[in-house]
Amino acid sequence: MRRVEHVMGFPVSVRIDDEDFPEAPVDGFFAWLREVDARFSPFRPDSEVSRLDRGEIATPGPALREVLALCEEYRIATGGAFDVRLPGRGLDPCAVVKGWSVQKGAELLSAAGARRFCLNAGGDVLASGGPWRVGVRHPEHADRLCTVLDVTDRAVATSARYERGDHILDARTGRPATDLISMTVVAPTLTEADTVATAAFALGAQGVEWAAARENCEVFAVDAHRRVLRSPGFPGAGAGSVAAAQAAHEAPDIAPKT
Repeated sequence: MRRVEHVMGFPVSVRIDDEDFPEAPVDGFFAWLREVDARFSPFRPDSEVSRLDRGEIATPGPALREVLALCEEYRIATGGAFDVRLPGRGLDPCAVVKGWSVQKGAELLSAAGARRFCLNAGGDVLASGGPWRVGVRHPEHADRLCTVLDVTDRAVATSARYERGDHILDARTGRPATDLISMTVVAPTLTEADTVATAAFALGAQGVEWAAARENCEVFAVDAHRRVLRSPGFPGAGAGSVAAAQAAHEAPDIAPKT
């Protein structure tokens, strides 16, 4: 089964390789994402996030409390570089909501019996079963890959400047984070992969080592000097390192986790 819908401002695709998998759980998956968009979008004036930010509700619901707790966890972990509450801007938890909501949706599919499936949410990928081969876009050439991964029961997320410009801010300074061109993180869940990638990008140059030091996370980054930085356990699929070298100068691997 394959389906693509435009939700939360980007295309979301579902591929399920299990034979005779029913349509209803996939309908439920997309209905969940639409519900998340309605409740958590800072761009909708009637959303729970917008109403909380304006002080119209005193206590967020359980799901939003979970998201805000994750936001606070990463704010502390990055020393304030990652923050969903920036001066002069409204509450915007989108950096956490995207990966978190797709991860929750994947759990709905698994509970319905899906075993081998792949979800792609605006370029961030969650792969169940496997192995699956996942390509990461070249940071400067949209028709090329920077690296290729072999993943099983893992998630892959990339934060970069090439699609939306300098949209990730270092909340410590309020200025765009420009030390990196792209940051790809592989983690057990898309909640973690997506949030770590964004938080590491906000941290700048030190974010590469910070992300690589996190348990069960592997990273592949291209910095502003076009150097490739990767953790030793990054699940590259052989030819990916050759493709990466076309984009940037190879730098020594990040030190192994201790």
